Amino acid sequence: MEKKTKVKGLGEMPHSLENERALLGCILMDARIQIEVAGRLKESDFYFDRHRVIFKTLDGILAANKPLDVVTLIDALEKEGSLEVAGGVEYIVGLSDVLPSSANYERYLEMVLRDGTLRRLMQSSLDIIDKCNTNVEREEALSYAEDAIYKISETADTGEMVKIDKILPTVMATFDQLAKDKTASRGIKTNYRGIDNLLNGLNKSDLIYLAARPSAGKTSFAMNIVENVAKQGYSCAFFSLEMSKEQLTQRLVCSIAEVSMENAVKGRLSKQEWINVVRAQQVMADMNVYINESALTTPREILSQCKRLKSKSALDLVVIDYIQLMTSGKKIENRQQEVSEISRNLKLMAKELNVPVLALSQLSRAVETRKGRPQLSDLRESGSLEQDADIVMFIHRPDKGAKAEEMVKNNIRENVAEILIEKHRNGPTGMVPLYFKGECTKFVNITEDGVPEGGVAPVSAPVKLEGVEELPSDAVESGDDIF
Repeated sequence: MEKKTKVKGLGEMPHSLENERALLGCILMDARIQIEVAGRLKESDFYFDRHRVIFKTLDGILAANKPLDVVTLIDALEKEGSLEVAGGVEYIVGLSDVLPSSANYERYLEMVLRDGTLRRLMQSSLDIIDKCNTNVEREEALSYAEDAIYKISETADTGEMVKIDKILPTVMATFDQLAKDKTASRGIKTNYRGIDNLLNGLNKSDLIYLAARPSAGKTSFAMNIVENVAKQGYSCAFFSLEMSKEQLTQRLVCSIAEVSMENAVKGRLSKQEWINVVRAQQVMADMNVYINESALTTPREILSQCKRLKSKSALDLVVIDYIQLMTSGKKIENRQQEVSEISRNLKLMAKELNVPVLALSQLSRAVETRKGRPQLSDLRESGSLEQDADIVMFIHRPDKGAKAEEMVKNNIRENVAEILIEKHRNGPTGMVPLYFKGECTKFVNITEDGVPEGGVAPVSAPVKLEGVEELPSDAVESGDDIF
């Protein structure tokens, strides 16, 4: 007798014998839809045990690139010893007699998938109730519930094939808009002109890695970007796995006020510096910057919090500091594989949230051994970072550790950092020099005359952007220098 699944207090779970039989019959009858339909189904999408057995066997036949029909299916079931469990020869033959045509397969597929998702949601709801009855802590219960629902939504989102003529109108409309306004497709400006001109701003769904050796200014640069983005009215989420929210806020205050961080934390601010700090506080009060300082954060936890933030207000940029301190939330023995899993999930997060995700990363010691500029191969712990990223940027500080004679010989300028854009999936790469005001943890633009913005002493010689020749002539906004 066919086993039916019942839920205590709810009766039988959603199912339809007719839909499942019709769908299996469609798969057996029409070779043209077999791969498409089977690729979107799982055993658990079927309610009846015999249909699960049948689907598992026919899916195995298709995976082996063998012809599928009633005869080959019966033969495979017989060899597996599952023919009787599947209902016998008469039941298998009867599947192909359910419909005169497979034209309605999409309707049957949608209904079977719907019922399967509803059953999983109901079962997960009961599991969540059971979990809550074990006197579990609030955060653990929330995490369990979010994880259970996320797994269902993740498996349900398989995407679909779209014929290119359906996409063309959107693309042509974009081209037309760009012809009228060349800045129309620009992403969020970082206000570092050289970087914005190379990257066209920070664009939606991009995964951006910012990497450097320790103490090169990764966090400072990321906070500067958050500052510049938030001042434009955008909403930013900053996940810090290393520094506290107070430390990050201190940096942001000193950067905006342009006062010495050391003087601030030692209580040595002058009257004018205090005035600057108060003004910075007023500016920050209107900024939509959200900071999370949780340790051992997983991509799934970050995604969950970002979704909540986006539903309550808005979200335009996500920053994570930094990836090597993250865990995948899964049991993966090999750290390299775990970082690969984290990187893949960060890319999926950027696409799902439809915002740029800026993730900080450490570089391997090979940079210091080689004593040269960082390379993509220097990304620490996993080659997947390079593969998954849309953009990879490095912070290179040639002045750090350089002797006086090296500074002169190699034309190295003190406090000048090189922002190297080594990978850019949708545009040119290059180098952008920025001046680092270490006392207030702030990176600033350098003018064509070699003068850092903000009144700092001139930098030895005029600077030139590497890779700028790769830009189209109209890539720079009218009247705006590249620096």
